[in-house]
Amino acid sequence: MKTVDRFVVTDWFMQLQDRICSALEKADGKGVFEEELWQRPGGGGGRTRVIQNAHILEKGGVNFSQVHGILPEKIALALQVKGRDFFATGVSIVLHPFSPMVPIIHMNVRYFEVSSGEKWFGGGIDLTPIYVDPKQAHFFHKELKHICDLHHNEYYAQFKHWADDYFFIKHRNETRGIGGIFFDKLAETNEITLAQRFEFVKDVGNTFAPAYTKLMEENKDLKYGKQEKQFQLMRRGRYVEFNLVYDKGTKFGLETDGRTESILMSMPPEANWIYNFVPINNSKEAQTMALLTKGIDWISIV
Repeated sequence: MKTVDRFVVTDWFMQLQDRICSALEKADGKGVFEEELWQRPGGGGGRTRVIQNAHILEKGGVNFSQVHGILPEKIALALQVKGRDFFATGVSIVLHPFSPMVPIIHMNVRYFEVSSGEKWFGGGIDLTPIYVDPKQAHFFHKELKHICDLHHNEYYAQFKHWADDYFFIKHRNETRGIGGIFFDKLAETNEITLAQRFEFVKDVGNTFAPAYTKLMEENKDLKYGKQEKQFQLMRRGRYVEFNLVYDKGTKFGLETDGRTESILMSMPPEANWIYNFVPINNSKEAQTMALLTKGIDWISIV
């Protein structure tokens, strides 16, 4: 097993970006990612790749970044690290489809190190269906559990619980979607090497394209109308609220002078805020809203 260092990790993340973009272009059938290279004034840069107005995908980004410099004191305190010189690299993805029947998806895999010698991996993958399909939620979580179980029998339960807590819109008392897994500060321990942590992160990254393109294919031709589209715009509004109020990656990027356009590529092209929205009893919308709660066992739901 190769030694894990910033160069090995950076190279693998760049290759992951390439593979995922290729798989999404093939699944969409029309769209092509546009690439923009950028440099961060404080050190490092990245490759922003955005797809817009494609066949299935209305807007999405598959971004790679590799940045370094001095951590702001506020961030260093939040991360509870001793060193101030940092290096961070990762791939971040958010996809917003045209159809309200195709779910929004997010994934992030990242590596972080500071001058004090602390190194770790973080990331997560979660699904935000506009309309929750329990069978597809089961499929998504089953895929994640399989990957987790290959590496540690406690990973899925731990990281699923973490995702339920993290992807929670506290001021709405609802989850962003059906969750997934979330993990952070996966460092080397007496039992688990950093190289083993990296293998887990690789498997998470490699799960993204086959899992999501399957959902794209299954849902792309489902019929919808004005009611479904209005509900999609409202749910997109909730997505915006989470990203701007709670998302740690957004905060880290903005507070370390990252590239604003790349950081905010996670925003949908259109969203809506309906005052005091209350779904009609027993409607599809009400059924989905009832499932936006923590602790659902999606593996056993069907």
